[in-house]
Amino acid sequence: MPDTASLEIGDQKYSLNVITGTEQERAIDISRLRKESKVITFDDGYGNTGSCESSVTFIDGDKGILRYRGYDIAELAQKSTFLEVSNLLLYGDLPTSNELNDFRQRVAGYCDLPTEVS
Repeated sequence: MPDTASLEIGDQKYSLNVITGTEQERAIDISRLRKESKVITFDDGYGNTGSCESSVTFIDGDKGILRYRGYDIAELAQKSTFLEVSNLLLYGDLPTSNELNDFRQRVAGYCDLPTEVS
């Protein structure tokens, strides 16, 4: 059974699941709250609200963190090519040299214009 959080509104008590993100941050899942309680939550500016679960992107705006699949975006921008990052986003890891060559060939196969256009 997952961790839960309890919320009391008047004389009603609601049990909400606590989920753990890719970087071990914890969140209270309120997706059922409105349906069950007819109450919504308020988070001015959405500073404390996660909008989705993602295995691709992690964002912490307060700390200036943006990661793709665990890699810092600034480091990827400085040290990796477009195709390396594309491979990372699609397959979960930066490619080896052989994997990158294979990926480059597959992508190049989609770049040829039809003879009617060229």
